[in-house]
Amino acid sequence: MEPVDDWETALAATEELTGAIAAGIVDDHGDRGKRAIESVAEGRVKRYRDFTVVVGHEDEYIVEDGECECADAAYNLDPDDPTERCWHAIAVDVADAVGAVDHHDMWYSEVREFL
Repeated sequence: MEPVDDWETALAATEELTGAIAAGIVDDHGDRGKRAIESVAEGRVKRYRDFTVVVGHEDEYIVEDGECECADAAYNLDPDDPTERCWHAIAVDVADAVGAVDHHDMWYSEVREFL
């Protein structure tokens, strides 16, 4: 299967995560792309009234306006290269495009107090 060159455009057009689009994500983002796809498939992208959150294996990560608060984004990615993104931010884009965001009609800031 040949990966698509522009997975974001293809995903917006189809609103479906096809094999070629998934291959394009992995082609562009490697392991980060794989982890993003897995998190979407597992329903770990959650939208609250105040934030979108991706549930990781050890913590939850807030993604806002395409930016993430995780250590990978802060320390490992080139801030001058918009194509370098952490898997949490990629997951939000994919989940939004395919309608796989788990919506919660509550404030994350209130939920976070219980975690």
